[in-house]
Amino acid sequence: MSKWKNTNTMLRDESTSSEDVVTREEDMVVSASIDGDERGINTSNLKFSEDISFESLEDGVWKESQNPALEPPRIQVFDVAAYILQKTGSMTTMKLQKLVYYSQAWSLVWDEKPLFVEDIEAWANGPVVRELFDYHRGRYEISEMPIGNPRLLNQEQQETIDVVLDYYGDKSAQWLIELTHIEDPWKQARKGLPPLERGSRVMSLDAIADYYSSLPAEDDFEDAE
Repeated sequence: MSKWKNTNTMLRDESTSSEDVVTREEDMVVSASIDGDERGINTSNLKFSEDISFESLEDGVWKESQNPALEPPRIQVFDVAAYILQKTGSMTTMKLQKLVYYSQAWSLVWDEKPLFVEDIEAWANGPVVRELFDYHRGRYEISEMPIGNPRLLNQEQQETIDVVLDYYGDKSAQWLIELTHIEDPWKQARKGLPPLERGSRVMSLDAIADYYSSLPAEDDFEDAE
């Protein structure tokens, strides 16, 4: 699988004004105001603190050249999940976890940097981001991520996720789980643990980058079909 450049992949949502604000505060109810629609989410288990204003965006996409004085936004797993759901629609929470994982993995290879800041843990059912799990805990399917802001992703990040979705997006959650179970990053983090035993070891970003960068450039996953 290779990454290509496509200038048409930028996410543009003309329905959201520059006054829209998403507030994410530590150990508090998170509120999102989108065109006057107030939404509150109980996120007592989540750990983050950030206020985001769409005034720092151009055409709904973060562009570093727009204002050199501004620091690039701190991308969180919720922003990536929101982008995935906006592109694909409703899916199981298990599948979303795996698509987030592969987006992170291939960002490390293609863009040579993490896509989001949260750790990925090696659970019995494959890689899981705990903060994302705490958000969707108890839900089988999910269709939106109101506390995430997909428009914080720059064009390079969006392109990475788009390519990941082109390959993995039509696969089932179980297929993705089984794939991660035969790949080295998850197996290394689970070393010594029985297959069904709970575990929360953090998967090394170095191990993830090394493994996926070693796969053939054009036919990375033919054997997995």
